[in-house]
Amino acid sequence: MSERGIGMATDIAEQPGVYATLLEPARLSAISQIAKVIAERRPQHVVFTARGTSDHAALYAAYLTEIRLGLPAGLASPSAITVFGARPDLSNALVVGVSQSGGSPDLTEVLRVAREQGALTLAVTNNPESPLVNTAELSIDVAAGHERAVAATKTYTAELLALLLLVESIAGGGSLGADELAELAKLPELAEQTLADTTPAQLAPRYRFADRVVTTGRGYAYPGAREAALKLMETSYIAALAFSGADLLHGPLAMTDPDVPVLALVGAGLGGAAMKDVLARLGERRADVVTVGPEGTLRVPGVDERYAPLLEILPLQKLALEIALGRGENPDAPRGLKKVTETL
Repeated sequence: MSERGIGMATDIAEQPGVYATLLEPARLSAISQIAKVIAERRPQHVVFTARGTSDHAALYAAYLTEIRLGLPAGLASPSAITVFGARPDLSNALVVGVSQSGGSPDLTEVLRVAREQGALTLAVTNNPESPLVNTAELSIDVAAGHERAVAATKTYTAELLALLLLVESIAGGGSLGADELAELAKLPELAEQTLADTTPAQLAPRYRFADRVVTTGRGYAYPGAREAALKLMETSYIAALAFSGADLLHGPLAMTDPDVPVLALVGAGLGGAAMKDVLARLGERRADVVTVGPEGTLRVPGVDERYAPLLEILPLQKLALEIALGRGENPDAPRGLKKVTETL
């Protein structure tokens, strides 16, 4: 590999180690303590606030929250508070700010306003000394370490795992069960196996000259489809559009044809089963479909669909890296982007 892309490649390769770090007993215990506080406060709903890649991690957590905890969950619109001065009633909510840097002023302001109203606030970030952490009542360090490339990879999956551990701990009354801990303990090795597959590098030349790409998935997989689209846009400047499988059938399907690649996340659970009709319709359109899953073009080990997003995104990160390099771009430093984006 040339000097270009070394940072992103290194970040991608470190993800199994990040999983192992987050699964260490001390970190599990810290998350368990936060889960107990949340369970005792009994919030009536959960509001996540995030931007960019972290927004996709927050969306994953919203699915987990509604499915596993039975609580309404959604993503806040920070500008409603920071630009329009709105003050929605967040007094009975858990408000979670998700940010790799913890330095976004708008997310910090949402947590400040929420805490002022009596909400329970939590920061999930890779920077435990950040303004977001200093504003929130509780915080979780995702412990991904320094990320070299501008395009986020290991911080994204670290956020996914931290949020998964939090929600599952709340569902378990403040701790994880022995069986679940045993399954989670397999993730580092499964991630290593997934990253060892060379298929993304073999597939990348096929899409070197692609102008548009569609990504799709349902349920827990949908945030990964959105994250894959973002990685392609910011590293290769491809017009990548992400749709849930259901939304794809409500109009955007018309844009798919043999010249528009489709990356479809198809896991082994209910979300993957719900993609069956989507794949059939794409087949009718003779779309160029690459599937990601246990039986996919890009293969990942079969796991509980709650855990699958931690594996499904890995070959897509590698694919984005290889496409960018094939197009002569530098995925470590996409044009016009900085690691910390400050928005109001």
